Amino acid sequence: MRILFALISGALFGIGLCVSGMTNTLKVQGWLDIFGVWDATLAFVMGGAIVPMAVAWRLVKAKSQQPAVAQSSGTGPLFDRQFVLGSVLFGAGWGVAGLCPGPALASLSFGGLGGVVFLLAMAAGMIAAPRIRTRLAAPAPI
Repeated sequence: MRILFALISGALFGIGLCVSGMTNTLKVQGWLDIFGVWDATLAFVMGGAIVPMAVAWRLVKAKSQQPAVAQSSGTGPLFDRQFVLGSVLFGAGWGVAGLCPGPALASLSFGGLGGVVFLLAMAAGMIAAPRIRTRLAAPAPI
């Protein structure tokens, strides 16, 4: 049942990304180019995602219930060095490529070779990240 909900959620998410224009790299780069010719239309997409989720999180938190598909809840600090570094890398990659992981997967069927290269690079980064994180967390040799 869990896999079915994940499949349905992923399919709806992908359709939403395609319909909203989030898979159009030029549109995304226009959204991120706030000092150039800024395309503000994706603000409605982001607002349409953020506002309902903010309400949903508030409702769940008020009832003190864990989301049905959650495995664990974090207990660490909200923002740490890894979070900030990951956010910067994510934003830089999003700005350069015009794709983030969700739209990249959604555009796989029509993204061409560039989309495939992006996904391979993303997979390599996902495989390398735990090893890099372990090295960064290890104490320096004396």
